[in-house]
Amino acid sequence: MSAPGVDSILSVDGVWKFYGDYPALRDVSLSLGKGKCLALIGRNGAGKTTLLRILAGFSKPGKGSVSIVGLEPRSTEARRRIGFIGHGISVYDELSASENLRLFAKLYGLPASAATDLLERVGLTRVKDGLVREFSRGMRQRLAIARAFLHEPSVLLLDEPFTSLDDRAIGVLQQLLRSARNRGASVIMSTHQLREAFELASDVALLDRGNLAFAGPRTDEMLSDPGWIYAHYADPA
Repeated sequence: MSAPGVDSILSVDGVWKFYGDYPALRDVSLSLGKGKCLALIGRNGAGKTTLLRILAGFSKPGKGSVSIVGLEPRSTEARRRIGFIGHGISVYDELSASENLRLFAKLYGLPASAATDLLERVGLTRVKDGLVREFSRGMRQRLAIARAFLHEPSVLLLDEPFTSLDDRAIGVLQQLLRSARNRGASVIMSTHQLREAFELASDVALLDRGNLAFAGPRTDEMLSDPGWIYAHYADPA
């Protein structure tokens, strides 16, 4: 992870988030450089989704500040630089897969061919004219992935992106992420599937009850034993 202000594409400085009197995030600070991938891990309720929603501009911190490519995340320009996958799949059920991606391509000022290319990459060409409401959960997740990558964002924020994907689709997502990093995009990925995440990650951050318990490079020890980081840095459940 880069030091704040040193080639940082994404920066979090002293962020707190309260729900009533409960602090879901407690003085969290981290930064991520160009082309890096951060595996954001932690048990359920640790604050991962809360942090990603703040980074995506969907929520505001109670204290502290956040910047995306030097911009406030809720600004129009910052949102154009962000690709987001969350728990709710943001696609339109009454449109086809092709219509969904062509719509988003138009919003980003992209040609319709960009939608066609992504549908092929995520393996949905055969069902491109099918209504999304008739799709399986895994097919909907593939479409959400295509939407997030469509405009080649500078920052990708992914909350449990491997959900409902089979092994082939996981491989497709991993290749898309590697390609994004190669062109300089920065990635934060929150997931419980540690092995898949650590294969991609350059860095790891562990949230434990809203606190940043660990932040640093992903080591070979983490890759060989994904549970190692919990044993060494998280409080017992």
